[in-house]
Amino acid sequence: MLDLLIRNASLADGRKNMSVAVQDGKIAEVSEGLQAPAAEVVDAEGLLLSPPFVDPHFHMDATLSYGMPRVNESGTLLEGIALWGELKPQLTHEALVERALAYCDWAVARGLLAIRSHVDTSDPSLLPVEAMLDVQKRVAPYIDLQLVAFPQDGVLRTPGGLDNLKRALDLGVDVVGGIPHFERTMADGAESVRILCELAADRGKRVDMHCDESDDPMSRHVETLAYHTQRLGLHGRVTGSHLTSMHSMDNYYVSKLMALMAEAQLGVVSNPLINITIQGRHDTYPKRRGMTRVPELMAAGMTVAFGHDCVMDPWYSLGSGDALEVASMGLHVAQMTSRAGMQQCFDAITLNPARLLGLQGYGIEKGAHADFVLLHAKDPVEALRLKATRLGVWRRGQRIASTPAPVARLNLPGRPASTSLLSAR
Repeated sequence: MLDLLIRNASLADGRKNMSVAVQDGKIAEVSEGLQAPAAEVVDAEGLLLSPPFVDPHFHMDATLSYGMPRVNESGTLLEGIALWGELKPQLTHEALVERALAYCDWAVARGLLAIRSHVDTSDPSLLPVEAMLDVQKRVAPYIDLQLVAFPQDGVLRTPGGLDNLKRALDLGVDVVGGIPHFERTMADGAESVRILCELAADRGKRVDMHCDESDDPMSRHVETLAYHTQRLGLHGRVTGSHLTSMHSMDNYYVSKLMALMAEAQLGVVSNPLINITIQGRHDTYPKRRGMTRVPELMAAGMTVAFGHDCVMDPWYSLGSGDALEVASMGLHVAQMTSRAGMQQCFDAITLNPARLLGLQGYGIEKGAHADFVLLHAKDPVEALRLKATRLGVWRRGQRIASTPAPVARLNLPGRPASTSLLSAR
């Protein structure tokens, strides 16, 4: 007997009336109309069964700290960094863990079961690192939490910054991070990219670097990142996050740059909610929106994913861990409103970030982990339109969260008694 059978599900690739059979925490079969005895049978009623959402870029050490010790009034990246510096002396292990665990509860409720979180290594105490490693162990049964050693204040700009980052890796942090555009000079930024990529190559680590998070079209550290990726043979293991300067770059230069990035097999993470909020703050009108060139990068063959980046922290006052909100903003800003474009945006919060994180056993296919989300929508486009309710969230075949269907009761003459906002098709 199967442990779980989900029947009559629609899948993100367009297949309908699909059954997903689960045994011992793994998907045993995916086929149309499968009937088999099971301890639990769920009728999806034609709704969308998706792999869990994946956030490839987050800052869990800062999350849910909004208003501490004050609010970012300018909304700029630099005031956010300064505010985080003011908050750091007040941080405690217990408070960091408590806020992160609360956010992970939100994530589970939203069907977000894998997160790559950058954790600040600038302070020699490594307090945020130790706290997030504690969180990583606690949430391991239900969230794949991957940590990036992130020198928020600059690995060369900070006294002892490189040693701090190496110690974080020694403690068990998974990925090498960086922030070259925040180093004191362009030359220091380029040197930091070289040092950090060589460190990752020596240690067999992936790289995920905050890169060119700026409106300055001359901030071109991603070119250096692509070069060292190619030089060191790190193809497919390196991600450039943000890349907002590409929004403002000369088109001819970008045509050269994207070819170099594609050759190096760079991954790209855009953070739509934050990129369009922080960038363009010094513009009058027209205002740049700052998000990187998502459809063009996808067309060039790169794996592009959307991240949430921040939730209620020094840089962003809103957010709730909803990957569908992130993707919806991304498709609007990038004008990816064709059906193919909207499907790509859904992939940017599921399949693509899973690839960037190197997740094993991800997806709805035989042999994969039985991790999935039942959405109150019939297909990915409707899921994006409705920011669809997560009716059920499963991890290794066990339901770990559920939310009732959003049905509004109506009292209108000659009209139905309720509406769920689902389309009739």
